[in-house]
Amino acid sequence: MPDILDMFPVRVLIVLLFVAGGVQAADPAVLIGQIVDAQTGEPIPARIYVEDAAGNWLHPESTGGSAVRYQKRRAEKSVEIHTSLSEHPFRLVTQPGLVTITVERGKEYFSLTNKVALKPGENRVRLELRRWINMAERGWYSGDTHVHRTLDELPNLILAEDLNVTFPLVYWVTRAYEQPTTGNKNLGGAIPDQLIKVDDTHVIWPRNTEYEIFSVGRKRHMLGAVFFLNHRSVFKIGAPPIEPVAIRARAEGSLLELDKHNWPWSMMIVPVLNVDLYELSNNHVWRTEFAFKDWSLDAPEYMGLNQQPNWTERDWLFYGFKNYYALLNCGFNLRPTAGNASGVHPVPLGFGRVYVKLEKDFDYDQWIHGLSAGRSFVTTGPMLFATIKGQDPGYRFDKVKSGQKFRIAGEVISDHPPGGVEIIRNGRVLSMIASQAERRADGSYRFRFDHEVEIEESSWVALRYLETRAGGRIRFAHSGIFHFHVEGKPLRARKEEVQFLIQRMEEQLKRSKGVLKPDAIAEYEEALAVYRRIAATAR
Repeated sequence: MPDILDMFPVRVLIVLLFVAGGVQAADPAVLIGQIVDAQTGEPIPARIYVEDAAGNWLHPESTGGSAVRYQKRRAEKSVEIHTSLSEHPFRLVTQPGLVTITVERGKEYFSLTNKVALKPGENRVRLELRRWINMAERGWYSGDTHVHRTLDELPNLILAEDLNVTFPLVYWVTRAYEQPTTGNKNLGGAIPDQLIKVDDTHVIWPRNTEYEIFSVGRKRHMLGAVFFLNHRSVFKIGAPPIEPVAIRARAEGSLLELDKHNWPWSMMIVPVLNVDLYELSNNHVWRTEFAFKDWSLDAPEYMGLNQQPNWTERDWLFYGFKNYYALLNCGFNLRPTAGNASGVHPVPLGFGRVYVKLEKDFDYDQWIHGLSAGRSFVTTGPMLFATIKGQDPGYRFDKVKSGQKFRIAGEVISDHPPGGVEIIRNGRVLSMIASQAERRADGSYRFRFDHEVEIEESSWVALRYLETRAGGRIRFAHSGIFHFHVEGKPLRARKEEVQFLIQRMEEQLKRSKGVLKPDAIAEYEEALAVYRRIAATAR
């Protein structure tokens, strides 16, 4: 009979001896956890990240509730892998060893990270999230206006992110002239024609359409994206031209939203459709590392930014800001919003969000009205509150005398030490208010400001706040716009801004002639004529 040592490798013998001795080397670890509000002790829904020591991402399951997995990668370090959990306990079965657990819930709670050494068998953990601000108590309610998650997922997600309003783009067409009803990226299924209420303060408007044109006929010819939010019927109109869609949408109370500013047709869309909303935080702004260092059309030289392929996160943000300011200076009353395209990109729902001020309790119709009025601010983290003479953003001051002074009062509250607040007038930084922050009892920081601004001509004023975090990452907040009308002194664009817009239209006309139909080309010609009229009075 052969010797047993000759029959088995040493490592196999070790396993056999463990089994013979009753020790199960492969016994799993079972993690049972609960996420609660630290102040109330009540269970709350949240987003959870679990990573083991080998760098593997793990997904807990909900016990008695719902769990939605999300996994998107764009680049090596641009990775978003998490699970959105309802308020019920969660359970995870894995191998024993060290795991890192991170829990977040929207913007109003501190992020929590714990390292847990899991032993074979049952392990229990209680994860307490500490709230640092309650925006609803202040009358502010959040929204994400660029959503690619399904109607089945969203009830879980909006509670886990404490996101009050979402607009899933259920109709999504990417080919020219095709109707949204046959869109190649539609969500499908029955789409309700009325508000979906998850609870009294968390709702979904289910009928929204995206035209994101990448091809014309069988030829790839990128135009860009525009959203029609809050409409009632199902559109049966292809594009381009896009103006007939806008006429139909506005008749149903829809808001028109510009996606990213540097699509080929974006600067045509604004004057031709009189667009309502502009994404100051768009779907290239993520929780994870910035990845789009070269995408579509470059920024004009006057903006003073790096060019492709060397964009940084700051370049991308300031490209969006300065493009927005140029359009405002041209007289287009675009109101700020935020959209993430969660479902497509590595970003949680509502990472960048728009907060809208309501005078009373939450009401969807009033929220839409406030968004349209610009009574809002956009944030990727910090909270920025500002009033001028007691009025919220979006307010228009008429009969202003040249040289009249106005006081801006407000505060920044953040879960990180704050920087300074910039006052922007007609696209230029008028002044910087240096931070003198106080540390609050809950661990957050508050920076109060009170500043005077002089108005000499018709103008717009906004406040911008940037915060540098670990790794050079940027979080920001940007207020809505305050408008001032001085009789006989109209708002005037700058020549460099209008020349940029004219040049973009000229380039796109040249690029699209012979590809687009005459009625679509006519929209570019219309936009070019508008910009040329504005150039006649530019400073």
